[in-house]
Amino acid sequence: MANEINDLLETWEGTYKKGLLSFWILLLLDRRPTYAFEMNAHIRELSQGSISADDNSLYRALNRFEQLGLIDSQRQPSEVGPARRVYSLTEAGRELLIQFTRRNLLVFQSPPVAQAIQTLFENGHIHEEKA
Repeated sequence: MANEINDLLETWEGTYKKGLLSFWILLLLDRRPTYAFEMNAHIRELSQGSISADDNSLYRALNRFEQLGLIDSQRQPSEVGPARRVYSLTEAGRELLIQFTRRNLLVFQSPPVAQAIQTLFENGHIHEEKA
């Protein structure tokens, strides 16, 4: 049963993490403009190690967001090589981030949900101690 749970957990987390990559990219860009090559490290840090992405996924998302007008990019000269593209959040991107957060993440702060999560962990610890 433990192997089945681990397999299900990995599948669920993979879907969850893939879906939230957009959130983490936009949240990072809301904090400051960023070069693509440094995004993965910053996303990993911001998400406390729960999210990482390969370069292809990041570039696909950045291209899609730019086409949608959610982010802008500008080439900036580099002292060590070719010009680099720095990405920043647009007002539309910030509004999307705010609306997504309000609709999908703030729910976890509501008292009934926060209490249900707390109870889950309290009950989980009781089961672990009895085992």
